[in-house]
Amino acid sequence: MEPLPTSSEIEALLRSALADPDTTWSLGSFGALAEFVRDADEPSRALPDERIGLATDRGALALTLAPGLRPVAYETGFSGGYNHAVALCLPEADCAMAGRTQVTELGPDRHAAREEDRAAILFDLGLGLRAVDACVRVSDREILACLRAGTGRPLFAGDNPVGLNLAAMSPHRVFRARLGRIEVYTPIPRAGQARPAGPRTLVLPAILRAGRTHAATTPIPAGFVPCASLDPPHPGKDRMGRRTAFDPARHAAFQALLDRWGDPGLLAVKRGSVGMLPEGVSPRHARSARRAAACQAHLLHEAGLSPIRAHDSEPTRALRRSVASDAQRETGTATAPGRA
Repeated sequence: MEPLPTSSEIEALLRSALADPDTTWSLGSFGALAEFVRDADEPSRALPDERIGLATDRGALALTLAPGLRPVAYETGFSGGYNHAVALCLPEADCAMAGRTQVTELGPDRHAAREEDRAAILFDLGLGLRAVDACVRVSDREILACLRAGTGRPLFAGDNPVGLNLAAMSPHRVFRARLGRIEVYTPIPRAGQARPAGPRTLVLPAILRAGRTHAATTPIPAGFVPCASLDPPHPGKDRMGRRTAFDPARHAAFQALLDRWGDPGLLAVKRGSVGMLPEGVSPRHARSARRAAACQAHLLHEAGLSPIRAHDSEPTRALRRSVASDAQRETGTATAPGRA
């Protein structure tokens, strides 16, 4: 990594991303997250305090420069494509939230992004997450009675009215971390309904049971936990994942973020400039970086911007052997040469 960033650098990163309506924001954990997006022509308003963010009629984002906040830019390559993001991480020792495991009433939401919501009552859903409190906010009397009837019990208990009626009630969802919050006001889709195009929340109990803070494919530095993420616009697809014409400016913009906020070891792997796997880089993440590089080379070639590189220099061949050897040590299985 580059030298630790200053708070002014991080603030500039966040405010620049906030100014771009094509940026997608998320806050949460592996299996539970809130997502904030907005349209370019969607009315928005500034927050009534000093937090970094804004509010729309569909949701809100409010962030603070928490001590130890560290942006980590990365790409993950897979068969047929790649993703990119900037994870907003906190040190393990500083990221913990309440970790409640039962539905719990917390009182008025005094830190709501909009002043008109600050008298509504906040309830922690009790998902037991390490770095995030997944909450709902209620002002309707009938919904408030249902939430109170379910307090003191796990959300997914068979007799808890909260879990049984949450989608039908569709209260405001409020996901909180040490670095801020995302609020979602849109209805929760029923089973079988299409994913909403705007702000949304996602809770997947089967994935939550894994107890992870992030996917194994995400290269987060040791000692840090990703609490939120900003996803700049992708050069080859829209925010719903549909392929679009390749945008060279978007590609260049994220490569600049990767240069400043990415892992130098993974960057060296991606660019084929090292013959050995750098210290601290796992074979899994090295393979992912190489897949991202190959996909981008193909997209650039299709756009007529560069030839497809052979990626067959001696450093690259040596790196493949190094990745294969380290993967074999990790798993105890043999890996065919050239297939790491």
